[in-house]
Amino acid sequence: MPVFSKVLIRLAASVLLGVTGWSSVSAATPVVVVAAESREMTPVIQVAGTVISQKDTRLAAQVEGQVTWVADVGSRLATGDVAARLDDVLLRAMLTEEEAQVSRAQASLTFHRAESQRLAKLASENHAAQSRLDQERRDTSIARSELAAAKSRVTQIRERLDRTAIKAPFAGVVTEEFIQAGEWADPGTAMVRLVDTGSLEIQAWVPVRALPYIHSGSTLQFTLGDRPGSGRVTTLVPVGDDLSRMFELRLTPDDKAITTGQSVRIAIPTAAAQQAIAIPRDSLVLRRDGASVFRILDDNTAERVSVTTGMAQGEFIEVGGGIQAGDRIVIRGGERLRPGQEVELQEQVSGE
Repeated sequence: MPVFSKVLIRLAASVLLGVTGWSSVSAATPVVVVAAESREMTPVIQVAGTVISQKDTRLAAQVEGQVTWVADVGSRLATGDVAARLDDVLLRAMLTEEEAQVSRAQASLTFHRAESQRLAKLASENHAAQSRLDQERRDTSIARSELAAAKSRVTQIRERLDRTAIKAPFAGVVTEEFIQAGEWADPGTAMVRLVDTGSLEIQAWVPVRALPYIHSGSTLQFTLGDRPGSGRVTTLVPVGDDLSRMFELRLTPDDKAITTGQSVRIAIPTAAAQQAIAIPRDSLVLRRDGASVFRILDDNTAERVSVTTGMAQGEFIEVGGGIQAGDRIVIRGGERLRPGQEVELQEQVSGE
């Protein structure tokens, strides 16, 4: 083929590609739009919070003794279940001894009561001295006191014996062990940490300027990673830290799938609610020169509008810069739009 013919073919191909490219650009671009709306929004700040348990305690020994058993980490205990045990051999021996003392004191009291009754009868008939009767009554009183003391010692030993089993005061999970079998425990020695994973709350610290806008029973929004959630204010401690000027806040989350130790971001209101023009966050086009949106005009052409952002609430964000309520704003398909380009409106698929 002559060189001149090859050049013509290449030139024709280039022109054809150019025309095809121009046609694809000039064709209407499918987009999904939403209407900008006037919404009541509240200025908020994001505050870090931590998921904690309402019942989180260290179970400690109440009597001294050698540890014989400790529940494993991860064990689930019901109320009253044993979390750890102490050796009780010596206490059981003491209990046996004191129970014998009770029997002895009871026998002594029975004898002195009978003797007192006999002497009282003889004294009434002048066959026994009054002094002897008074002495026997004194011995009866002493025997009664010794019996009460012996019973008290038995009760104390039984209580100490019962406390060699460290029991769960509520249902929960053993999350830590502080002592091992074979070690010695004194009263107050921490044995295990028990956490109730079913009654959770979120703890946070908020600035003083937020206090007028938070009340017991209020609902606040939070995010856990990328997952949104909400919770009810159950506690707002009205006494702040002298240095930080922060006040403790606690929420009861609606989401029961969260776990102890997770971090959340809570939206804390700092002013009263106010009306604002809002659009979905996904409508924003972020560039180096700032944020903008594409507004669709009546002739179905795209217009790029620079905006400023303000308050955020859920998936919506406040915008300023000429956007009015009812304006059609591109939420899908605006990545490659250019000002003046014709668009084809499509319905938004449910779930997008």
